[in-house]
Amino acid sequence: MPYVNIKITREGATAEQKAQLIQGATQLLVDVLGKNPNTTVVVIDEVDTDNWGIGGESVTVRRKAGK
Repeated sequence: MPYVNIKITREGATAEQKAQLIQGATQLLVDVLGKNPNTTVVVIDEVDTDNWGIGGESVTVRRKAGK
């Protein structure tokens, strides 16, 4: 049973976009590894930009600085 965890920043991804991510990740495992889509689990975690850091700074700070 494959398990895929997609982490994205919480910035308004729509339900339709998330559905596309779930379908696409599932199909990729079917196409590449021959996995059964009925037993493939995909979880999307949305993380606040204050809780996602890159290079010692939060994404919130980086975006405010134009990085």
